[in-house]
Amino acid sequence: MKNRHRLTPLAQAALLATAALTSACSLTPTYHTPTTPQPAAFKEAGDWVPAAPADALERGPWWRLFNDPTLDSLMAQVDVSNQNVAAAVASYEQARALVQEARAAFFPAVSLNGSANRSGGGGSNSNGSSYRLSLGGTWEPDVWGRLRASSNAASASAQASAADLASARLSAQGELAANYFSLRAADAQRALLGTTIEGYQRVLQITQNRFNAGIAAKSDVLQAQTQLANAQSDALTLDRQRAQLEHAIAVLVGKAPADFALAPDPAWRGSVPAVPVGVPSTLLQRRPDIASAERRVAAANEQIGIARAGYYPNIGLTASYGTGGTAVSDLFKASTAVWSLGLSAAQLIFDAGETRARVAGARAAQEEAAARYRQTVLTAFADVEDQLSAARILAQQEELQRQASAAADQVEQQMLNRYKAGQVSYTEVVQAQATALAARRALVQSQSSRQSTAVALIQSLGGGWQGL
Repeated sequence: MKNRHRLTPLAQAALLATAALTSACSLTPTYHTPTTPQPAAFKEAGDWVPAAPADALERGPWWRLFNDPTLDSLMAQVDVSNQNVAAAVASYEQARALVQEARAAFFPAVSLNGSANRSGGGGSNSNGSSYRLSLGGTWEPDVWGRLRASSNAASASAQASAADLASARLSAQGELAANYFSLRAADAQRALLGTTIEGYQRVLQITQNRFNAGIAAKSDVLQAQTQLANAQSDALTLDRQRAQLEHAIAVLVGKAPADFALAPDPAWRGSVPAVPVGVPSTLLQRRPDIASAERRVAAANEQIGIARAGYYPNIGLTASYGTGGTAVSDLFKASTAVWSLGLSAAQLIFDAGETRARVAGARAAQEEAAARYRQTVLTAFADVEDQLSAARILAQQEELQRQASAAADQVEQQMLNRYKAGQVSYTEVVQAQATALAARRALVQSQSSRQSTAVALIQSLGGGWQGL
């Protein structure tokens, strides 16, 4: 009855492995997110709510804030066709595969081997056949936490890769929006120049008629011709800029420029969405580059534990079961069965400080990652401050330029009327027209700049703010 309670060698090995697992310890330092400055409010804004980590929240279709259906349709193509985003997706999938690879090390590796040999020679006794079949397994218990640290590092790297994917997507979306609004501004300026050119042509005809009647000098005609030609040249420059922007948008949506065209939109008015109060400080922590940098600090911290494991012995368990014989039927006989169990341990005695150097290198890498994380956070705060100040100042400038454009238009019309009445020289008309055209174009550019700044502000905040 006593023999019934004795443990078999296989059970003893399993018990030993279980004890090794339960006593596993971690050599990785306890991870803490590196400290960073936490201002209560932005310098360039009013009272915002305190910052709250929200990097896992969905950014949402932030571009819909601009109420532009064409932009909405273009944005839908970025995820599907943009090659930079596709590369980031592939990189993320690779990182996820590495996580699965690291986790597989927790489990035993089992192999099945079989062989069949036949030999012969000159003597009749040398002829024969042999067959072997064996099942073997190896397992490395994670006694020192090295495998767990490797898995944690791979997981952190995968999370960083996911943040990189979000950053690539946000970058492509922001670039597309900026190029799109620049193209619409070029269309608006082109339409404005078209109207101006028509007016210049009418003025040239008036001046030519006055010259033919002996009322105006030849220089007036030449000035009118010069002004018209300059305006037509500016229009061609805008055509070139628009073509380049259209080609850039084609690439962003994954199309060849020859297969893409974007018609002018006469309804464009340069509308700019207002940023809700409290958004910047709430969304600052949602920036994907901050999330990526923080996850890389966590991965570097796990590398310290992996390096420290080099101070301790490697422990392994092996087991095998096999049969052999001179005939296939012998493989299924208990008398030919052979099994084995093994426990191995290897300790490095002397490596001239190599392990210590690896640990020191891992610590330095962790400190470098932490410094990069802090710099990323500081840069993020500066980006938000820059865009907030730009948005505020550009709004004031647009209003002033609107007033300047309206006044310049009145001066232009008055000077033209006075010229027709013979009260002023044509030079004064040219100056008034040039001033009016410059004021109109500046107003359009200001509207476009405000839209581009709004896009940059959204990017600096890590995405839109809908649903918060």
